[in-house]
Amino acid sequence: MKYQSQKIALAYFGVAMALFAIQVLGGLLAGFIYIFPNFLSELLPFNVVRMLHINALIVWLLLGFFGATYYLVPEESEREIYSPMIAYLQLILLVVGTLGAVITYVFNLFEGNFFLGLQGREFLEQPLWVKVGIVVAALMFLYNVTMTVLKGRKTTITNVLLLGLWGIAIFFLFAFYVPDNLALDKMYWWYVVHLWVEGVWELVMASILAFLLLKLTGVDREVVEKWIYVIVSLSLFSGVLGTGHHYYWIGTPKYWTWIGSIFSVMEVIPFFVMVLFSFTMVWKGGRNHPNKAAVLWALGAAVMAFFGAGVWGFMHTLSSVNYYSHGTQVTAAHGHLAFFGAYVSINLAIITYAMPYLLKREPYNQVLNMVSFWIMNGSMAFMTFVLTFAGAIQTHLQRVNGDGFMDVQEQLHLFYVMRFGAGAVFVLGALLFIYAVFVPRKELIGVSKTAAAE
Repeated sequence: MKYQSQKIALAYFGVAMALFAIQVLGGLLAGFIYIFPNFLSELLPFNVVRMLHINALIVWLLLGFFGATYYLVPEESEREIYSPMIAYLQLILLVVGTLGAVITYVFNLFEGNFFLGLQGREFLEQPLWVKVGIVVAALMFLYNVTMTVLKGRKTTITNVLLLGLWGIAIFFLFAFYVPDNLALDKMYWWYVVHLWVEGVWELVMASILAFLLLKLTGVDREVVEKWIYVIVSLSLFSGVLGTGHHYYWIGTPKYWTWIGSIFSVMEVIPFFVMVLFSFTMVWKGGRNHPNKAAVLWALGAAVMAFFGAGVWGFMHTLSSVNYYSHGTQVTAAHGHLAFFGAYVSINLAIITYAMPYLLKREPYNQVLNMVSFWIMNGSMAFMTFVLTFAGAIQTHLQRVNGDGFMDVQEQLHLFYVMRFGAGAVFVLGALLFIYAVFVPRKELIGVSKTAAAE
């Protein structure tokens, strides 16, 4: 670790991993409720469990992005973070907001209250005061990081990262705009949901991946930067108008079926380029970096993002297919693999790389870390296939034959049991990863070692 302010990342990674554990356990609970629908129905209804599962995912991924930023920006800018105090205050504000949102969800506090109560928009259910707190925390973060970059060395990695981070903050502002017209409401709602995960988040992922490959492979910076420009251009070109695949059936003009179909197909391309980029850098670099687990996670992130966000997204993004498949378990299959492949994996990759430096140890427990990689990737792949087959059956029975929703759900019971089993294995892998990263081997306890030279 070259800069003292990189220690800020340790706090963010710690909170992120705690929320990661809560998130996957919440997902396991949700999967169990699919099998036994009345389980905890009075105490903790399914809609609340689902909110906790998804919101915890979003928050911990953002905390991972923030931690990654606080780790890589000092090295890229060649200077300390502008204000560590602002960084820690930002973390406290985010934790308080998260706790406030969770308590509001679980106990349904202040029902109907405009400022304090739960809001009804899916994925944006946070009370208004929490949204305001998120904006304040985002402004603190952007000011802190931007000032650091402006006063230090400018690189393509930090420029792309800042573009993505500013995009996250700007597009979240549409969460405050709630038109009375339902079609207009959903149109602007997707400005947050789609343009985050299929737009600016891709820029953050690309910059973190580029930083990792630069450090892990030793390839020249100029080569990495050329690849980043291509990936960013393709991501923005396809992702912005690709929003149209969410506009098919919400009351928007018919031309969106063409725009959405055409540009959504192109969304596969930047993820395929990421795969080429990752493997080319590792092949060209030929560097025997001691942190093999970080290399594995970096390559895994690119590959699984291509399949989850790219291939599985392409499977039902054309309007003629989406007409039948939207809102089925096909969507769930795509969502799970895409989020895990692209954003969960890249966060786990940067954490795997950074923690030995932050804790001043050589890469440790790598075998356990890599075992957790294969457990999580294997169980997620199995879960995706299960949900895909369930979605195909659901589409035929419900959308083609016209069978009732609950009748179809009974037909899918076996698939839900298999999905729960895969989820249980995934939770095991997630907990194993956290243990491997944070708990040193016994022979290293009390022994302080500096990380291996890059």
